[in-house]
Amino acid sequence: MDSLIAASARALAAGDALGALKRVALRDDPPALALRGIAMAQLGEHPRARALLRRAASGFGTHEELARARCVVAEAEVALAMRDLGGSLRALTAAAATLEARDDLANALQARLIAARRLLLLGRLDEAAAALSRLDGHSLPPSLAAVAELALAELALRSLRTGAARAALTRAHDAALRARVPALLAEVTEARTSLERPAARRIAADSEQPLRLDEVEALLASDALVVDACRRGVGGGDTWRSLARRPVLFSLARALAAAWPGDVDRDALIADAFRTRDPDETHRARLRVEIGRLRALVKPMARIEATPQGFRLTPHDARPVVVLAPPIDGDQASLVALLSDGAGWSTSALALALGASQRTVQRALAELEAERRVRAIGQARARRWLAPPLAGFTTILLLPAALPIE
Repeated sequence: MDSLIAASARALAAGDALGALKRVALRDDPPALALRGIAMAQLGEHPRARALLRRAASGFGTHEELARARCVVAEAEVALAMRDLGGSLRALTAAAATLEARDDLANALQARLIAARRLLLLGRLDEAAAALSRLDGHSLPPSLAAVAELALAELALRSLRTGAARAALTRAHDAALRARVPALLAEVTEARTSLERPAARRIAADSEQPLRLDEVEALLASDALVVDACRRGVGGGDTWRSLARRPVLFSLARALAAAWPGDVDRDALIADAFRTRDPDETHRARLRVEIGRLRALVKPMARIEATPQGFRLTPHDARPVVVLAPPIDGDQASLVALLSDGAGWSTSALALALGASQRTVQRALAELEAERRVRAIGQARARRWLAPPLAGFTTILLLPAALPIE
């Protein structure tokens, strides 16, 4: 390795992308192309960075397997930053195996960490937890240790384990201080700040109260009957009933819970669940059918009683009833939460993360764009979608698989 390549690599390790570029900007040999690609990625020029890394990988000879594997790992990290979540992880897994075989343990661990972070973005929390558990944090350099702890903190937050998240963020802060990378320290600081922001709203019959993540965790662990609008279901104690795929039943449950201990008029329930303001006998008959289905689902936790005006939710054991609402309402709340992370998302990546069809995502984006809540950059397959950060609260409960199902 010549002196300019070594100096450029040291500058990149310290987060000085411009300093690294100054030393190799005019060179086209594979090591210089790789360093230029990493520098461009640090500056946010991800498409250019990807092209440079691919050129570097193809420029290394067959006897330079280690260098090619490092390029594959760097390109995978760029793809993650671009929210390009499609495709297979076979190339990254093979690169990690090559790096481990050649005793480049730091880059091998980085490859494993990239795969785990990708699983987190997709909401596949069990797989992400398994991948992170296989990382040996004691072998990581400070910068990678901070990123690993950030991933562990996000996993804990999206599983609603705030104590574990705080501990991971403390370790991430210590590692970021040792790494002396300002951007990394800023990311850790922002993550720690999010713990103190409102994450949901507690709605009762006559009041509304913002809740932090630790307060949400405490509420779900209490004896209250919670109609959870974040993951769309009803829970009480150890019992949970998902209504994520039954929107009419969830609308009825939420309306009954919001009015507790009072009842809800039949016409109001029809208007809320069936989206009509002119109910007739067919709507009233359908309401009786849907109330019967909801009554059967919540039977272990509560009763739904008919009243002269409508229906009332009555929990067992005189437990309180609470509606847990997300910080922002709307059918596209999860989509807005994903887009507000500052990265540009493709429609295919959003569809993967949300578990929806690409056409459904495109329709939702068109509605949000008409409301000027999101914007698109680029054209055709290079098009990416962005949204401004949502200030004043954290959107962790709106992300895919934000809360445990069990």
